[in-house]
Amino acid sequence: MDVSSMPFTAKKYNNRLLLEQITALLKSGSLYQIRRFIHELYPAQTAHLIESLRPEDRKKIWAVIPPDVMGEILVQLHVEVARGLIEITAHNDLIKAIESLESDDLVDLLHVIPEPLYSQVMASIGEQERNRLASALSYDDDTAGGLMSLDVLTVQANQSLAEVLQDLRTRGSLPKATDNLFVVDQLDIFQGVLPLSVILTRDPLTLVSESMDASIDGIPCQMSAEEVALLFEHRDMLSAPVVAENGRLLGRITVDDIVDVIRDQADHSFMSMAGLNEEQDMFSPVMISAKRRAVWLGINLVTAFMASWVIGLFEATLEQIVALAVLMPVVASMGGIAGSQTLTLVIRGLALRQISGINAVQLFKKELSVGIVNGVLWSFVVASIGGIWFHSAGIGLILGGAVIINLICAAFAGASIPLILQRMKIDPALAGGVLLTTVTDVIGFMAFLGLATLFLM
Repeated sequence: MDVSSMPFTAKKYNNRLLLEQITALLKSGSLYQIRRFIHELYPAQTAHLIESLRPEDRKKIWAVIPPDVMGEILVQLHVEVARGLIEITAHNDLIKAIESLESDDLVDLLHVIPEPLYSQVMASIGEQERNRLASALSYDDDTAGGLMSLDVLTVQANQSLAEVLQDLRTRGSLPKATDNLFVVDQLDIFQGVLPLSVILTRDPLTLVSESMDASIDGIPCQMSAEEVALLFEHRDMLSAPVVAENGRLLGRITVDDIVDVIRDQADHSFMSMAGLNEEQDMFSPVMISAKRRAVWLGINLVTAFMASWVIGLFEATLEQIVALAVLMPVVASMGGIAGSQTLTLVIRGLALRQISGINAVQLFKKELSVGIVNGVLWSFVVASIGGIWFHSAGIGLILGGAVIINLICAAFAGASIPLILQRMKIDPALAGGVLLTTVTDVIGFMAFLGLATLFLM
């Protein structure tokens, strides 16, 4: 494909092409061309490019970005990358960048900026705004309070739609992603929502109390981010109010915040399977990356030695029947794949809140049944192949029997390990794979070599 012949509008939405272009511009050394190129991108695209580049190239990109755009880019970056750029940015530029952010993005960024910059930013804003931000910062990142924006438009039930519309015109602008106004009483207790579409289409003399939707409930500020995301998905919401325990309106959550939550959850699940953190920088220093990964390599080494120890118990059997050593990986591999399928299904169900004490037993029975069916089917296949390969019906039968045992145990382990880990407050995505591999390897080798010792020796 000839990239140069493509219109910029086409290139603009192809991240691979954008990365190729910015790499070429960085090699040319033309700051003017780099500045012009970056100026045409959305902040999220610039953030994606920055994360895809080496640290020395990131500095060149960052040097051409104006302060009023820096804040929007920083909130899109993984924490580790954002902190690296914050360290090389002048404090005055950072304060300008932060002041241009909306309240929810500002709260996110305040969580990662260091002292004394944090104190300088808080001192640069008014006391009322500082108190609001301090309240928002008191909530954990993974709660509704941590997700919410403080930029809300409120009305009272005794106002007419004409009065509301006049207030909006006087204001001159609306917070981003505004689809509803929130109805509160004099104590800011949430009462319902007033859609913008209603304001524009109903009789202007109609009261808010007659036009609002009082069936909408506020989201509790301590609700987890995962539950909030599911709520948005199930109700197709664009925004939702966040309320305190006493019903007082605190802020609102918009769908763009939920998109970030879903992306973070996907990153977390994917990276956790390898024992990694989704906030880690792809181009972090070698020794830092090696140190992080060494922990899980060590854990895996322990489990590998456990499997080797089991094999060592049957050393005499292996010395007399060499074919067993050739076929051992078949048993372990079949169990590992079957267990991973069940493990993934259960972890997904837990993440989506589809599994609880009510249906866990039924799911457990179903996965065991699947393990039995697949065990019988594939044991016949591998037994036939093994028997023909080594001209021994006995080896074939032993192989088939071991596969049945391992697939049933793999289904049992894949269904139970995530549930046990969740009850122990351990992330199933982080530790489930390691435990499952240990179970399927140990049981697979034990079943295969044990059966061989009993019936062939």
